[in-house]
Amino acid sequence: MISYVTGELVARGENKIVVDHQGIGLEILIPGSFMDRMPGPGTTVKIHTYFHVKEDAMQLFGFETAEDKELFKLLITVSGIGPKGGLGLMGTLTSEDIRFAILSEDAGAIAKAPGIGAKTAKKLILELKDKISMQDTVETALANGQEKAAEQAGVSAQNQADAVEALTALGYSATDALKAVRGVENGAEMTVEQLLRASLKNI
Repeated sequence: MISYVTGELVARGENKIVVDHQGIGLEILIPGSFMDRMPGPGTTVKIHTYFHVKEDAMQLFGFETAEDKELFKLLITVSGIGPKGGLGLMGTLTSEDIRFAILSEDAGAIAKAPGIGAKTAKKLILELKDKISMQDTVETALANGQEKAAEQAGVSAQNQADAVEALTALGYSATDALKAVRGVENGAEMTVEQLLRASLKNI
């Protein structure tokens, strides 16, 4: 219903902001990680929004990019997550971290988010792993210059992408390939060929 909002940032609170849009103050709930990058009051901002309606409330959720908003919409389709859980997860991990965690079936990473236990994390992975594209995830991370997810495993996003592509060409699934590559220690010091050999030991 409301794709995005552009206006003056009036106030910041705990996981929420107020944006003046043509004289109307809109309260928007946002992930904590987005709040950390939010400019000070008086600045013009553009927030990608999702309007959530339920029986007892209407809430506007805001995100830095349209891709973040689409991921949020995907997360809240999982029973037991809900908007609060989705916001908490996106405040704990970056969008790329979440996608990589789903693809590599890393329930432990997802369970770090407040309100999401191990059981819910496994359910989220089960329901969404076929809806997340490994290729799109890596390409998005590269396009945005966000390599945090790959760096956590000691591997550059480009080397990771090349190694995963090589493993899938050998017949391994994208999920198994990604899990194997992310399991390599000190990968940043390796060439793609060395990384590939080390990854094969993890499969």
